[in-house]
Amino acid sequence: MSDVIAAAVAALNERMSEGFDGIAKFVIEDEGTIMMDGDGVRAEDGDADVTLTADADTFRSILEGDLNATSAFMTGQLKVDGDMGAAMRLGSVLG
Repeated sequence: MSDVIAAAVAALNERMSEGFDGIAKFVIEDEGTIMMDGDGVRAEDGDADVTLTADADTFRSILEGDLNATSAFMTGQLKVDGDMGAAMRLGSVLG
């Protein structure tokens, strides 16, 4: 597992207080994949209700609070595929 993926898993697990209602996948280009569901966050790949894709710098900026996820989506830095309602519920976790 890359350092970027390990750091993202740790950061997302810290932010999750109640789990996530659904299954979300984060694809960090050239680094790997993270899955999030009611059981928490882990580095793995699988089927998901919604998939968010970004490069490592964009994802790091979102997690650090320097970039709003909605702004990243609107400017094409963050791609969303699947259930937009599930993507919106991720807002509280992503900050």
